[in-house]
Amino acid sequence: MNKGTILVTGGTGYIGSHTSVELINAGYGVVIIDNLSNSNRDVLDGIKRITGVMPDFVEADCTDMAALTRLFETYPGIKGIINFAASKAVGESIQKPILYYRNNLNTLMNLLDLMPRFGVKGLVFSSSCTVYGEPDLNPVTESSPIKKATSPYGNTKQISEEIITDVINSGAPFKSILLRYFNPVGAHPSAEIGELPNGVPQNLIPYLTQTAIGIRKELSVFGDDYNTPDGSCIRDFINVVDLAKAHVVAIERMLTDKSEAPIEIFNLGTGNGLSVLQLIDAFERATGVKVPHKIVGRRAGDIEKVWADPSYANNVLGWKADTPIEETMLSAWNWQKKLRERGLM
Repeated sequence: MNKGTILVTGGTGYIGSHTSVELINAGYGVVIIDNLSNSNRDVLDGIKRITGVMPDFVEADCTDMAALTRLFETYPGIKGIINFAASKAVGESIQKPILYYRNNLNTLMNLLDLMPRFGVKGLVFSSSCTVYGEPDLNPVTESSPIKKATSPYGNTKQISEEIITDVINSGAPFKSILLRYFNPVGAHPSAEIGELPNGVPQNLIPYLTQTAIGIRKELSVFGDDYNTPDGSCIRDFINVVDLAKAHVVAIERMLTDKSEAPIEIFNLGTGNGLSVLQLIDAFERATGVKVPHKIVGRRAGDIEKVWADPSYANNVLGWKADTPIEETMLSAWNWQKKLRERGLM
């Protein structure tokens, strides 16, 4: 049974591809738009191998209003949008702030412009725990203060949330759910899709797995002098499939009119803080593979420690991230090995 068509922007990317799988498995039709700036068309084949369904795909940039309009005209009846189309690396955003503001904000504003015209009922926005900045207290709840962002990337998420809030409050005829997620890691248990950025990875896990398999010489751990038990940064690492399932719950909530307000916000995390060094240890325990790593200086824009209080999402959405970290690390390693088998990495 087709529950309706969902547009997944950035849907060949890491979280977008996993969410597309979960949407298809839940009975939704999926249309993906992606400019392939940080992903690969082969991901579509991976989605098909898992689900038996090849999602419709449009290669275009969401900052291109004409291309986005053509998509809505080609696929009338899109019920909801999940927006993943954004540049996402903290370090890169400090080097290239204009790219981040132009890409992340223009994409969102184009979508919000078109939603009323084409009768779209709801938008799930891919937000981030970076909106909390350096929190005074952990774990972080949805009512924790929004502090000054430590990077342009984090600032685009703050501004995006403000734009969505202003548009909804102006009387827009649709709803939105903002999902503030913590640090997605791992891969689909089938090893058919996972995290594969173009070029040198900006994120921890693909760099870690590429180091473990011998593509990279060693992993850099940014800082060992933070105010944490082992001196490395602490994050809330959440399994990507657990995270993807939350997006399906959020879309369903809006489309079945279960939302308690026109705009809702949920933290998506495990509730457990894990340091970078602890994560490396978990990977080594899960796989039996050593990860060559060295301590280097702190990285600009990094937050010292942050983890979620996910109880609101647990109780109201009925969603929980409960995949053990060792299982998540093993899935990332199996994905890396599958890439090697295919001669891709």
